[in-house]
Amino acid sequence: MKFCSQCGSDKLRFDVPAGDNRPRYWCPDCGTIHYQNPKIVVGALPVWEGRILLCKRDIQPRKGYWTLPAGFMENGETLQEGAARETWEEACATVNIKDMYTVFNLPHIYQVYVFFLGELADGKYGVGEESSDAGLFLPEEIPWDELAFPTISRTLKYYLQDMKTGDYPIRVQDIAPLGA
Repeated sequence: MKFCSQCGSDKLRFDVPAGDNRPRYWCPDCGTIHYQNPKIVVGALPVWEGRILLCKRDIQPRKGYWTLPAGFMENGETLQEGAARETWEEACATVNIKDMYTVFNLPHIYQVYVFFLGELADGKYGVGEESSDAGLFLPEEIPWDELAFPTISRTLKYYLQDMKTGDYPIRVQDIAPLGA
């Protein structure tokens, strides 16, 4: 940060403000502490008649790789609303959001991923603005070597495993940086 968003001062400091316990940007002119918090990525695992909806990314990072519809949560929406909106934006599909399914902490990139189980409302889908393709995949058709992120492959592996028992527990895990 170069300027205080509260008063415009260019005298920001990065150290432990009085009464706090960790370094943060703060303004000595007006006293505003500029908290920086993790981003929430929310998405769905949409299913239709045993097939899973995947989207091929048309944006970086990982352009050209397949993903579940997901993206950054917006202010003023619930987790479920965000998952439904992202499914619409990326795959032009209406999804009935069901239970929370996976939560992944990625503290090294300041993100938390939350995926919900979902069912396509009518089986219809298309290609949204951030996608170059979309499709419904049977479990044996999933392009495992072309999946965009570890959060996607882990969620899909759990889903296929849980399909066998019909029990879909919530899983919460940490994902460390590659090579850690």
